[in-house]
Amino acid sequence: MESASDVLKRIFGTSQQSSMGADIVDQTQRLRNIEAATFSKPKQTRVIAVANQKGGVGKTTTTVNISAALASRGLSVLVIDMDPQGNASTALGVKHSPGEASVYDVVEARLTLDEVMQTCPDFPTLQVVPASIDLSGAELELADIQQRQFVLKENLRSLLNEQSERFDFVFIDCPPSLGLLVLNSLCAAQEVLIPIQAEYYALEGLGQLLHTISLVQQSYNRQLQVSTMLVTMFDKRTLLSREVFEEIQKHYPKIVLKTTIPRAVKISEAPSFNQSIIAYDPKGAGSIAYLEAALEITNRQQKSAQHNRASKSNTDAQDTVSIELETAEGTQE
Repeated sequence: MESASDVLKRIFGTSQQSSMGADIVDQTQRLRNIEAATFSKPKQTRVIAVANQKGGVGKTTTTVNISAALASRGLSVLVIDMDPQGNASTALGVKHSPGEASVYDVVEARLTLDEVMQTCPDFPTLQVVPASIDLSGAELELADIQQRQFVLKENLRSLLNEQSERFDFVFIDCPPSLGLLVLNSLCAAQEVLIPIQAEYYALEGLGQLLHTISLVQQSYNRQLQVSTMLVTMFDKRTLLSREVFEEIQKHYPKIVLKTTIPRAVKISEAPSFNQSIIAYDPKGAGSIAYLEAALEITNRQQKSAQHNRASKSNTDAQDTVSIELETAEGTQE
């Protein structure tokens, strides 16, 4: 019996004869590969802040869909929405109206993370700490608190200490800014995932973000590393997208994922149905791409663990910074 890809090749011909047929064949094979892949669990919880101070680069979309991709393969995931817009909370289908228990109550020390988290309706192993517009005033309120940069870190530490085996991954969706909410997220995280839109404008603010991360590394969180960059809104048909991807690979070869996230209408549609693309269109191009990206992230966990051990054993702050920022600043070895 012919396989699906063989049938498609017979109908559409070779890639030279039909690019549409080639795309369908390729997507079918990629789906088959990802369904056969094993998503291994990390030995300890990985806490990843998804950050980029530029808006519109796919930061929240990446947080939602990487988290959903991992949860769809049986891993236990927690998403902390630190963006007052609450878009991650919307896309994951949890309640986050003003006045609802949210991360704002955690920041204000009224509730714990465990008390405000909700289960995503689509994936039982995906928990969400929602955000609402109430969080927009938190930056001013945090300004008068001592150790204000560690509020989220202390709350997350308490949660993980009490339930160390509960979560494989924690993703923190940062707002598109470089304020106290982002600082709290970077202090609480071990790793940073930076989504970058496949356009030259998206590269302009990258240096400022990396500089901010380096300051956090030096002053507050020596274990923080820029572990991952993900190119989003990629259109392989355009020379611009390919050039931007090549440029990012040239400067950050150790951390940019091979997977790129395509421009796809359904990726944009999914949040309007309060769903991730993994739940909304599980066999589509967007879903396959995010599953592939999630698989790459899990496959890099051993390297991340080695980095963390190196950071812990280093007593010199400047040396600790250089471990990760050699790559982040584009240094070639």
